[in-house]
Amino acid sequence: MTPALSFVHCPRCGKQRDRIEDATPFRCPACHFVYYFNPTVASAAILLRSDGCGLFIRRAKEPSKGMLGLVGGFIDIGETAEEGLRREVREEVGLELEGVSFLCTQPNSYRYLDVTYPVLDLFFIARVQDPEKAVALDDVESFCWMDPHAVRAEEMAFPSMRKALRLYQSI
Repeated sequence: MTPALSFVHCPRCGKQRDRIEDATPFRCPACHFVYYFNPTVASAAILLRSDGCGLFIRRAKEPSKGMLGLVGGFIDIGETAEEGLRREVREEVGLELEGVSFLCTQPNSYRYLDVTYPVLDLFFIARVQDPEKAVALDDVESFCWMDPHAVRAEEMAFPSMRKALRLYQSI
């Protein structure tokens, strides 16, 4: 189910929808309330240490439990993409960033509790301070430092990460 299909009733006036459809925007014929279903935004990064190796995590939870991933997550309201990335890096592996640069964006979808959310992933390249202080924390089963050019894109947890890694490998 996508978010649009969850709107069985108008959130403003409560009128039941005549047709449940996966359309944007939602328009209520009774009170004329309009709601756009936009993607949520996430940021992730290829985290590099001075020898060029990148930090890759193993996901501790579904979706894609056990697969390789990049450190990152959803951006909170009021955060910039870079602030959200820095927070997620602290929460997931306990590191601080320096030298954050933009890589690309990729559309994605994320299934959580029977709802499939449309996501726009923003990917960055970043250097880490004190890489030896990395620790597996929130939602991280384990991590490893690897040459990003040697990682097979098929091992990555999401299609958007595969595309971002392939782009990084091409530059």
